[in-house]
Order: sequence, then structure tokens, then C-alpha cells
Amino acid sequence: MMKFLRLKRDDRGAAAIEMALALPILVSMIYGLFQVGLLYQANAGMQHALGEGARMATLYERYTANNVPTDAAIKSRMTTKLFGKGDGAFTVADPVTGAGYKDLSITYTKKMNFIFFNGPTVTLTRSKRAYTVS
Repeated sequence: MMKFLRLKRDDRGAAAIEMALALPILVSMIYGLFQVGLLYQANAGMQHALGEGARMATLYERYTANNVPTDAAIKSRMTTKLFGKGDGAFTVADPVTGAGYKDLSITYTKKMNFIFFNGPTVTLTRSKRAYTVS
């Protein structure tokens, strides 16, 4: 009985056990914040690519003989200006031409990973309307 009471009062090793319980949760949360940061980076890359595509569609710099860029040229420009891929995948949609505008769209899909478990698949979609001269 005396040994049991002495063992009950002994708190040596308690910090190591608490750390063993808390460390996996802490590491998973820090890695999760890193994963969310990658989503923000991909979002910034999509916004940049959409801006470049809209600029090309609107300003009509010397891209073709009649100074009107083709949809393929706009899509190619957006694809080359993307950044922030991480382990996700970008999908650049073909520009949709309307009366005096072009709708540009990019989608990013990423399977979230939190080291000890997999999270949901996140899909970000950004679009921009570029007004053109008819």
C-alpha cells in the first residue's frame, strides 16, 4: 500500500506523457495551416492569371495580324501565368465570348492532407469578365 501511495505522488515523466499526447495534434494543426496557405497561394495565382488573360483580351496588343487575340491565345496566356500549384490541379476553361465581353474562368482542385488523416477535396473557382470592343 505504501508503494502505491509513493507511486501516486510521483510526477516524474508526466511532462513526457503530456507532450506525447499533445505533439501529434499540434503538428497536425501546424501542417493544416500550411495546407490552407497553399490554398491562398493558388487563389492569388488564379487571380493573377485571370488578370493577365483579361488584360490580353481587352488591350489587343499585337498578338495577331488584326490585333484581336484568339481564345486559344488568351487561354495559353492564362495557363502560363498561373502559379501556386502545390499538389493540386488547375483547370483553365475556354473563354466564353458574349456580346462585347469574354468570360474567363479557372478552377483549382486540391485534396487536403493533414498528415494523420485526409481532409475534404477543396475546389476554388474564380472568374472574370473582360469587356472587349465588338
